[in-house]
Amino acid sequence: MSRPTPPTYKIKNWRAYNEALKRRGSLTIWFDPEMTWEARPTGKRGRQPIYSDAAIKTCLTMKVLFRMALRQTTGFVESLLRLSGLDWSVPDFSTLSRRQKSLAVNIPYRGSEGPLHLLIDSTGIKVEGEGEWNARKHGGSKRRVWRKVHLGIDEKTLEIRAVEFTSSNIGDAPMLPELLNQIPPEQEIGSVTADGAYDTRKCHDAIANRGANAVVPPRKNAKPWKPDTAGAIARNEALRASKYLGRALWRKWSGYHRRSRAETKMHCMKLLGQRLMARDPGRQVAELQLRVAVMNGFTALGIPVTEAVG
Repeated sequence: MSRPTPPTYKIKNWRAYNEALKRRGSLTIWFDPEMTWEARPTGKRGRQPIYSDAAIKTCLTMKVLFRMALRQTTGFVESLLRLSGLDWSVPDFSTLSRRQKSLAVNIPYRGSEGPLHLLIDSTGIKVEGEGEWNARKHGGSKRRVWRKVHLGIDEKTLEIRAVEFTSSNIGDAPMLPELLNQIPPEQEIGSVTADGAYDTRKCHDAIANRGANAVVPPRKNAKPWKPDTAGAIARNEALRASKYLGRALWRKWSGYHRRSRAETKMHCMKLLGQRLMARDPGRQVAELQLRVAVMNGFTALGIPVTEAVG
């Protein structure tokens, strides 16, 4: 049987989407003169912080967005304050580095009506090591360190709803229950779509416990499981359907093609930098969370609405 011809899509809201793309370059969406810049007293013993978490987050957001070093970030924010006519002091590079390690970043999201359709995927991002050209030309050094980013994406709004950051030796499947735990219990999950790496008992059981439908292709050598849990029963039904219809038709019938949006979101994350600038694990987590916050901010400005043509 020949593969079905993939449809082509056309953007329906090009005018609004074009304006949203232009606004992504505006500094006004990241810098608010009405924000609380100085920190309030904590009531604890010891030296009190001078700058609020919002001020530190604003500076580090500029650093992540424009891929600058800490000293350059300080100069950049100083120039913005001067142009805005604000007589505020700016945290130096050592303060930014120290506060980044313990900074709690709240990832904003708008949410959507109805059940949440979650797309799960992971990718690697470089921390240390030579560039790709040096590695190919000269072999590179053996000290090449990578981290893995695990994302849960809302299929409708394209917002990142869950994120985990692990070392490169952690597999994809063990992190799916952790991602589902980040979704509030009151939020209904309609489906969870992931690739074949998540075809494990723990993943299917975690999805079934949230009352969601698992759209996970069985492995090519998959065998039926003992039907002792709801997740195993649902997975056996998917296995029978894929064998009866064929894998290509099952993917189209189940809507597995929606997972390509997660691949696109991973590409967007790489556009903010192929590697993390921070070296400490705590600072790396904060840098990654700031990237996610920036990406959700971009998404909130507008996303394309497409329709199949042809």
